[in-house]
Amino acid sequence: MTNMFSLQLLRELSITWLDLFAVVFLLATWIAYTIFADWRGRRAPSLHSQMDGFHREWMVRMIERDNRMVDVNVMRTLTRSSQFFASTTMLILGALIALMGYVQQALDVVSELPFTIQASQRLLEIKILLLVMIFAYAFFKFSWAIRQLGFCSTLVGAAPKQPKDNIEQYAPHINRIARITSYAGVNFNSGLRAYYFALAALAWFLHPWLMMAATGWVLYILYHREFASKTLRALAEEDHSTTLRT
Repeated sequence: MTNMFSLQLLRELSITWLDLFAVVFLLATWIAYTIFADWRGRRAPSLHSQMDGFHREWMVRMIERDNRMVDVNVMRTLTRSSQFFASTTMLILGALIALMGYVQQALDVVSELPFTIQASQRLLEIKILLLVMIFAYAFFKFSWAIRQLGFCSTLVGAAPKQPKDNIEQYAPHINRIARITSYAGVNFNSGLRAYYFALAALAWFLHPWLMMAATGWVLYILYHREFASKTLRALAEEDHSTTLRT
């Protein structure tokens, strides 16, 4: 009974078992890598963990300064990065939704490309819908990062100025700002990962096997950049963490 229902559902959606496996492979890889990156980031140096140390040191220096225009400008730069991707994501979502009204024309274009599998109009709609879901997820991540950085800006403005020999007294305030900045970095990084996996999903328009190959390529790129890049080695040359504890 279950097999018959599954076959009927696949026929109604005009999707093959290979297409279904490719989608499951992409989503499973994405989820598994997110879990793995969080686990490994707590046990080995990563871009995020190294930047957390610099964020904490930045807040220590910020407390010592009278003029905090430098800190405001740095926070503004971080916010603008998230704002850029959030606005870009909205444009992409608008284009994808508009494309839903021109599925037949898009199908004619895709069918003329080499190494493509002939797909039905329903299947092409599903492929577009997958991209819509991925970019919607990215938008929520970027917009939440913007709000968190806005909270950090308020906390920077509320931070007192204290001499260097009394810095431990204000460790809770420093750690609070550093943690929220770290949370914003996590959300921004999640949004960027969505962009990477969206590129892999885009390969589905050509062939399911190509999407799986692109997913593996994205997985390699993400791991290398977060855990084995030259940038990480440069950040980890010295320990910039402070003695403050969360």
